[in-house]
Amino acid sequence: MSRSIERRRFLAATAAATGGLLLESAPGPATASPAPVPQAAPQDVPEPVPLGNGEPPALQFQAWPGGTGSLMEKLWAEADGNPFAPSEIENERWSGSVPTDETEIAFLPVHRLSALIRGGHITSSELTEIYLERIKRLDPVLLCAVTILEGRAREEARQADMEIAAGNWRGPLHGIPYGLKDLFAVAGTRTTWGAADFSHQFTRYDSEVVVRLRNAGAVLLAKLATGEFARGDRWYRGRTLNPWNLDEGSSGSSAGPGSATAAGCVAFAIGTETQGSIVSPSRRCGLTALRPTFGRVSRYGGMVLSWSMDKTGPMCRSALDCALVFNAIHGADEKDPASLTTPFRFDPAPDLAAMRIGFAEDAPESFVEALREMGADPQPMPEIPRGGSNSLGVESSAAFDFHVARDGEPEPLPDDLEPAERRTRGRFRGGRDVRALDFVQSQRRRHILMKEMAGVMRDFDMFVSGSGQVGLTNQTGHPAAVVPYDFGVRNPDSESPTEMPLTTTLIGNLFADDKILSVAHAFQQGTDWHARRPDIG
Repeated sequence: MSRSIERRRFLAATAAATGGLLLESAPGPATASPAPVPQAAPQDVPEPVPLGNGEPPALQFQAWPGGTGSLMEKLWAEADGNPFAPSEIENERWSGSVPTDETEIAFLPVHRLSALIRGGHITSSELTEIYLERIKRLDPVLLCAVTILEGRAREEARQADMEIAAGNWRGPLHGIPYGLKDLFAVAGTRTTWGAADFSHQFTRYDSEVVVRLRNAGAVLLAKLATGEFARGDRWYRGRTLNPWNLDEGSSGSSAGPGSATAAGCVAFAIGTETQGSIVSPSRRCGLTALRPTFGRVSRYGGMVLSWSMDKTGPMCRSALDCALVFNAIHGADEKDPASLTTPFRFDPAPDLAAMRIGFAEDAPESFVEALREMGADPQPMPEIPRGGSNSLGVESSAAFDFHVARDGEPEPLPDDLEPAERRTRGRFRGGRDVRALDFVQSQRRRHILMKEMAGVMRDFDMFVSGSGQVGLTNQTGHPAAVVPYDFGVRNPDSESPTEMPLTTTLIGNLFADDKILSVAHAFQQGTDWHARRPDIG
């Protein structure tokens, strides 16, 4: 049997093992062995939890091939009803004068753009042209876009205008242009994963999030930059920059979604997170964003880093926008067995006195005090657990073994590589060195961590965190909402101290995505920090 035939069979087996998410690459040069720098070990790491016989691992077998989520939906549908159907979120009609300045329009939040379109004050085609002009003009500076889908966007906008004119209103996202992190497959377009080796990779199918947004009437304007293989803000064209400060990157790995949304190049964007990739760029770029509870949004068609940690979520200019987008994309998908549907009941006027809100030691005092003035009674959090597992290293090595390995074994790295490049190209090799026993034991300790976190959250709906607790909460699956709360000089000792948005994070109990967005929205009703915009034209 020839090596090429063995190679094709190996790739086919890998595609099957990854749930069919292996994208089809256009012919090109032989791939190298890219790899992100191994994660730095946290300071003061606690001793591993002793294990007896009974502790289960965090990863559980699911007997239904499509996942428990799709089974629940099937059973509810057969019972003649689905209490988990998307809820209606009221969006006010436009009143008063209509803006005429294109820059002002570009920075409006989704819910106001929707009101303009539905009221006949602007068409989707006109709005799409505004965003196309901005992203084509600003991308050479920001490096936020991989592919600007000019023709596709115009056609989808034209279709939206025809439907709206005929009275076929699909909802608040109808006609709204958005950007998609370039980890997601879109039929007929490049999906590069931020890596030069995949810069000519095309697919024949759409990601589930693209399908759901298309069904909601949204207009796909651009595939937006991600750091190489979903790490950081550097990709094969360079570094994606922060529109608030062009001397720094936008952070990552949802670098393009963060930069493009903050710069008014799209109305909203879809990002992903494994260990901070929605939260970090949203904080850096002053956005409001939701990293959902694990499993609430399908990852089908997206690049895999970790089957047990990858998450998909909206990056927007307001909490209400996040609720509108999330309402359209969440829910079980049999193509993603980890997905499930749970009720989402966003409340635009929540009773904060009835909310159980905590705050960590690093929570911004001004934000906590604002919640008190709004009627909440924030309480200090008990000690928050620490810990982790080696899930990411092992799972990402498995997901990218098709790229690293040749004939079942990784090709050796050249001896003359610089240390930094050696670390990068070695990223997806480390998981091979972890013993199966150690991986399972780490998953058992992860389950213990999840139970400890459940104990801490027992008396809370959410808590305010200054740091965001991204390491912990990505292990446990808890949701987080990023909220701008002030404006001031960030990093005053740096070479380029700049007035920047300051953000905090609301970490919710599991499946309390609606509650944290409701509280964030209530805060934004009385403040305008989220409405500030960078001076980038």
